[in-house]
Amino acid sequence: MPRSQAVALALLVAFIAAAPFFLFPVYVMKVLCFALYACAFNLLLGYAGLLSFGHAAYFGMGSYLSAHAAKVWGLTPELAIITGGLTATVLGAAFGWLAIRRQGIYFAMITLALAQMVYFFCVQAPFTGGEDGIQAVPRGALFGVLDLTPDFTLYWVVAAIFLAGFLFLYRVVHSPFGQVLKAIRDNEPRAISLGYRSDDYKLLAFVLSAAIAGIAGGTKAIVFQIATLTDVNWPMSGEAVLMTLLGGIGTMFGPVVGAFIIVTLQAELAQFGAWVTVIQGVIFVACVLAFRRGVIGELQQAIRRPL
Repeated sequence: MPRSQAVALALLVAFIAAAPFFLFPVYVMKVLCFALYACAFNLLLGYAGLLSFGHAAYFGMGSYLSAHAAKVWGLTPELAIITGGLTATVLGAAFGWLAIRRQGIYFAMITLALAQMVYFFCVQAPFTGGEDGIQAVPRGALFGVLDLTPDFTLYWVVAAIFLAGFLFLYRVVHSPFGQVLKAIRDNEPRAISLGYRSDDYKLLAFVLSAAIAGIAGGTKAIVFQIATLTDVNWPMSGEAVLMTLLGGIGTMFGPVVGAFIIVTLQAELAQFGAWVTVIQGVIFVACVLAFRRGVIGELQQAIRRPL
């Protein structure tokens, strides 16, 4: 790990360790859940060059299945979250197999269409609760031993899940597999000419991204004890794009910073109601026009060190 990234990781761990003593644990848990979701999306966009407009399908279904598993099946929280992750993995494999056959805007539109199919399925499916969602999801006890009802206790579990997911994605990006993904992103015809089966690599990246997004959604459902249509609707896909763009596409720490900014804005501007979306749109436009590399992307360019 380059020194700049090691320092950034140390600062991130220090922030996570100190945050619950200065900030509301539920607020920080929300940041961590969405940061993991944005990191999962960044694997697909930043390193594979695939723009998905349908990542809410995996985040939302992970949320629904984790909530259902915890409340109806009575599974412990770790098994409920794994159930959500496995559901998103299967869904990602099926949708990815269909979507990667196209490129560019066609790929993006196919992912959006498939995600909307999932949304309308969730509207009608009996187990989702329709517009009411799945409410009163029990937090349960980790491994049947550690009671996660207190926010402070649950916080450390969420922090561990985030760090495990983040480090896993870091390892994927910096593995030979990740290097091939970057080659496909930069020049797919040349990568194919070197003997790499680009569709197989893109499909695997798609599945990994969906799986991590599902785990993030499942964790969020356990934290807030609810899974709703908001989790699977198309604006949730837009939030992943915005967080990644604002933080810095193709950087490891960019999506984390982007998620922190967006969640903070939503919390601070909640009093303005629907205008929050308008403000987010203005930020999106300003980001595209003023600093196209994002916050961490611009910082990375300034210090000339990878972040």
